[in-house]
Parts: sequence; C-alpha cells; structure tokens
Amino acid sequence: MPASQHQNPKQDIEIAREATMRPIQEVAAKLDLAYENLLPYGHHKAKISLDYINGLKDRPNGKLILVAGINPTKAGEGKTTTTVGLGDALSRIGKKTAICLREPSLGPCFGIKGGAAGGGYAQVIPMEDINLHFTGDFHAISAAHNLLSAMIDNHIYWGNNLGIDVRRVSWRRVVDMNDRALRQITNSLGGVGNGFPRSDGFDITVASEVMAIFCLATSLDDLQQRLGNIVIGYTRDQQAIYARELNAEGAMTTLLKDAIQPNLVQTLEGTPAFVHGGPFANIAHGCNSVLATSTALKLADYVVTEAGFGADLGAEKFFNIKMRKSGLKPSAAVIVGTIRALKMHGGVALDDLKKENVEAVRKGFANISRHVTNTRKFGVPVIVAVNRFSADTDAEIAMLQSLCEQIGAKAVMADHWAMGGEGAEALAHEVVAMIDNEPAKFKPLYSDDVSLWDKVKTVAKEIYAADDIIADKKIREQFDTLQKDFGHLPVCIAKTPLSFSTDPNLYGAPSGHVVPIRELRLSAGAGFIVVVCGDVMTMPGLPRVPTAEKIFVNKQGYIEGLF
Repeated sequence: MPASQHQNPKQDIEIAREATMRPIQEVAAKLDLAYENLLPYGHHKAKISLDYINGLKDRPNGKLILVAGINPTKAGEGKTTTTVGLGDALSRIGKKTAICLREPSLGPCFGIKGGAAGGGYAQVIPMEDINLHFTGDFHAISAAHNLLSAMIDNHIYWGNNLGIDVRRVSWRRVVDMNDRALRQITNSLGGVGNGFPRSDGFDITVASEVMAIFCLATSLDDLQQRLGNIVIGYTRDQQAIYARELNAEGAMTTLLKDAIQPNLVQTLEGTPAFVHGGPFANIAHGCNSVLATSTALKLADYVVTEAGFGADLGAEKFFNIKMRKSGLKPSAAVIVGTIRALKMHGGVALDDLKKENVEAVRKGFANISRHVTNTRKFGVPVIVAVNRFSADTDAEIAMLQSLCEQIGAKAVMADHWAMGGEGAEALAHEVVAMIDNEPAKFKPLYSDDVSLWDKVKTVAKEIYAADDIIADKKIREQFDTLQKDFGHLPVCIAKTPLSFSTDPNLYGAPSGHVVPIRELRLSAGAGFIVVVCGDVMTMPGLPRVPTAEKIFVNKQGYIEGLF
C-alpha cells in the first residue's frame, strides 16, 4: 500500500475493483450471523431478516461511536473514509466491529460529488453496486412516496370527499435524480380525463419524508403507523389531512416490506458494514436507519457510524433526533478534520493550501474547537481525528495537537486513506481507551416539554453561538399553531452546512449572529418539525459538466468514471 495519503494515482473505483471480496456469509459469520438469517442479493451483499432481528431484543448493546466533522470546505474532510478506516482499525486490534453508513443517492453520483462509499483504502464494497441501484431500497422509497402522490390526485378526481384544498397540498413527488426542470410543475394538464390541474413539483428521493420515516422506524408496524401520520395537505379551513385518511399507509408499507430489512456488505478489509437508508442531513436527520444501527449494536461490540455535514447539523440531529427517538445511547464521538480544511477556515484560499501556514491552522482551529465543545454538551467524550494529507507539515500538525491539548482533547493523526485500517490503529486504540476511561453520560440538549420556539433558540445559542433567533409574525403564529398538537416533537433545523451561522461565507467560528427563521414544515410521520433558516434545495440540479458525462461501461463490462 502507498506510504502517504493522496499520492496514489489510482481512483477509488480501481482500488475497489482490485479487492478480493469475501462471500457475504463469511462477512456475516464475523458477527455470528448464520447464513439462513440472510436474504442474499448475489454473492457479496444481503439483507438481514426482520424475523431474526426481532429475536435480538434481549441482547445487550455494544458501544456506539459517532463520527462527525467540522464544517465542510472544498478542501475535503473525509468523514465517511474515517468511519470506514476506524472500523477496519478496530477490527485489526481484535475488536468485534461493525460499521453503519447511509446509502448514496443517485443524484450526487451523476452530479458533482461522485460516489459515497468511502475512499482510497478505506471503502465499503461492492462500490459500484452501493453507489448505483444496490438492493433497490431507494426505488422502493420513491415508489411508496409516489403512490401516495397518485392517491391524493385520484381522491381529488373522484369527488374529493376529504375536502382537500388543491392550493394547500403539501405532498410533492420524488425521483432519485438531480433534475431542476421538475422543481416546479403543473400536473393534470390535458383535459377533464386527467384530473384537476394544480401546482406541484418534485424533490429528490433523499428529501422525502418517507425516507426520514424509513430511517427512524423500528419495525414494520411502526413504519406503517408513521406513514399513516404523514400530513399531505389541508382543507380550506386549514385542517390537516393525513395519509391514513386516504387509506394509503398499508400499500406504502407493502412496497417497503423488503427494503426496510438492513443491508449487509463489507469493507475492503472484510469488516461487516450495514449500509441502509439515506435521509438529507438538512431537512431531515442525516443518519442511516435505526434498524441497521440497533441491529449492529446487538451483533458487534463496537459500532462506528456517521452523521451528515458538520457536527453542528449532523451530530446535533443524531443526538437530539435519532438517539431520542430510538432510545440508543452513544459511547463516544470522533470529530474529523484536516489541516487543509482548518487552513481554509483560517482564511487561506483553496489554491494556497499546499503552502505551510501554521498561523492559519491556529485561526481555523476555532471551528474544530467549537465542535468539540458542542459535542461534549451531550455528555459524550470526544476525540479529534486528523485525516492526513501528504502536504501537511510537522509544524502544522504540532500546532493542531497543541491546540487540542489546551481544550483537553486528543488529536490523533490517521492515514487510513492510504493504508486502510493499519493507518488508523492509533486512533482505534485511543477511542477504545477513551470509552473505557470516560463513560458517556448522554443527554439530549433539550427536553420534550420545552416549547418549539425555545428548542430552536437552545440549538441556535448552544450549537451555533447565536445571540438569538428571529421570525416574522406569520412564522410566530405557525409556531403557536404547531405547539398545540406537536409541541413535544424535536426540531430539525435546516441551514447552510458551511458555517455555524446562516451565512455560508462566514468560516471559522462566528458568534453573536442572529438566526432568521423563514419557514416551518411539519414532518408528523417522521416525528419532527423542520425549521428552515436559509435556502434549502430539495431538488438539486446538475452542474455544467456533470459526472454523468464521464461514466460508462468499458469493453470488459466494467464501470468507469464512478469515483
């Protein structure tokens, strides 16, 4: 393997293709999971039977480790890669380990981001399958969502007994693709036989409330109940109308019956990996499914998972939404950063990152320092993982480690991108020691009985370092209305992931700002209130030169260009 990160010319897909994959039953055996409890999808991926999962309830849980990151920059942070590398490293030092990740969306794969299965020698495989159709989960979610869409318009067509106000239908349609032309459409055109024309639109599948429900459901029964609780729109006198009033939840659950069973694959080094679900980390909670995480915790002693975007969004929602809803408790958190990204937070331009700049590391450290401080507020011990790049200098590394020591956090260098699990063994040892020596005392940031307004204010002040939140009279009235029936729900704040503030251009650790609330969205089925505090794109568009233009199948039948 190469000795230093990011000097190896091979693309991720080449590394993945050269790997020797173990039969999925061998991977399952590492978790004492018998083959008869698997539902194989070929030789190297499988689902785990819900019947088997239901029989695990009395087993004790392993240790849950969250990998979160600093506010993302164009320099890259490597959160998924670190999750995989740490999992492989824990396996290498003799720990029974599993990894839990989200499934990638087709939109980013063919858009600008590319694949989302780790990178270098810290990947989950089969990489092409995971990044494309995989086991069909996203297609099932799209079908369930669009079935409800069709039933809404069908109900309106056949008399509209529920009195749905076509101006107030909040349920849109979805497709797992970046397609800006579908953001806003008019449906039912073409005459009387096609229904009543109305404004409509498409979101990308990962933005669907069905996806969020899918990832929070604990059983088929829970899934069906949550789907029935979806609010699809309102009557003229603004009474909420639920999916269960359309009798849609049973058929939707039927479409998701197989998809809800967690997927099992492997890392390059054969560590079991659960890759299941993938909600947006902005208007949803950005974590893999509760069923996958809870199953992994019953089968492994250590489970490594990740949360989307920076810790101000991902970790906050992981703790305040996923952990609250599931009853699971984390044992430790890892905050991932890079010297390159910290220099950007310290004011260095992207083109100048290869030049040594110790002072920029010092300035940019404010970002990672706040993430560490914030995460500790949940009663969870924290370690800093520094995803190493070849251009990092000894002086820059020494500065970062010294600054971390000053806030009582250890900064551990990790070379998993270039060396796989071997490059993260030091990190694995430190994480295990931290878990053993600093027992977590997890608690959410706010209780259920705090008002919705104060829940948002608490997150804004404690996590974003804001002075206050503001909203106009209409939004305040929405808070009052939702408080009556849904005041017990947690809040899911949607804002830019690039800054602690709502201004994506404010790097580092801004404070003293005010968070404006632009919109409230009820996700009654998922069980949270989405609080929009900036521009939220629920249907991305393709860039000028999309990755799709570079993807093809070569003469040997292999996929090229899916990096």
